[in-house]
Amino acid sequence: MTRTIGTLAATLLVLGAAAVASAQDAALVEAAKKEGKIVWYTSLVLPSAEKVAKLFEAAYPGIRVDVNRTGSQRILQKVLQEMQAGIKNADVVHTSDAGHFVLLVNVITYNTRAVTAADAPKTWKDLLDPKWKGKLVTAHPGYSGVISTHVLALVHLFGWDYFKQLAQNKVMLTQSAADPLTVVASGERPVAANGGEYSAYQLKKKGSPIEIVYPKEGVPLVVSPTAIMAAAPHPNAARLFTDFTFTREIQQVMADSEGLYTGHPEVKYPTDKPKMTDLKLLAVDPEELEKRNEEIKKRFVEFFGA
Repeated sequence: MTRTIGTLAATLLVLGAAAVASAQDAALVEAAKKEGKIVWYTSLVLPSAEKVAKLFEAAYPGIRVDVNRTGSQRILQKVLQEMQAGIKNADVVHTSDAGHFVLLVNVITYNTRAVTAADAPKTWKDLLDPKWKGKLVTAHPGYSGVISTHVLALVHLFGWDYFKQLAQNKVMLTQSAADPLTVVASGERPVAANGGEYSAYQLKKKGSPIEIVYPKEGVPLVVSPTAIMAAAPHPNAARLFTDFTFTREIQQVMADSEGLYTGHPEVKYPTDKPKMTDLKLLAVDPEELEKRNEEIKKRFVEFFGA
């Protein structure tokens, strides 16, 4: 497996904001239009991914973006399977394990109709209180790279015993990091033990009875990469699309409408969101995350039973 992962890493060209080339190169645009499309594998929530795709298609008529959205772990599995089978399908791959596209923060959320502000959990350890038994929901690290990062960050803080205790509260399991927030917004469970802050922000902005808690022990920071496959079938369109996503204008759109933090230094954020400099961020080393990925999934299943 180590060899396979190493091979995968060698086939990806990871792009940072500082390395973005001009998307206005006429020759590149013309070559991209001849290719006609780009296939994008992404773990970004579907509404956000579709928004980026539509903005690109509007800017470059004649180039279609095929959005393939699923969890980070499934994207990795799919890419590996396609490589082993000699299938060249994906042009650009974006997951939630480490990189430069968007910065996600994991938080606690609660339903304001079911839980008062005074009674709401304020820290990660507050979730261990037996009063929350049968009232919590969490996403699964076997599906979501965001949650894998979250789990490892809290293991660094509290050890595996934290999750062993959390499991005693009969936590409902979902897949995507966005799922716990929709469960809480619907009232099915009053408190989400984790979830992407930007998804919670979007729901709250739309009027859902949801409130966000930034635990004082710190919030796990998930840095989300994007890459062009070395064997991309539409390499020019892939480069044009990737350049486009890193522009200040598009990163600003993601911050304004989606509530995302981004890696672009000139992006400004809504006044109702905390500045990242005001949050205690819990960073996870990407190499450690890769090495401990199987351990994370195994221990999670051991405690939560699925």
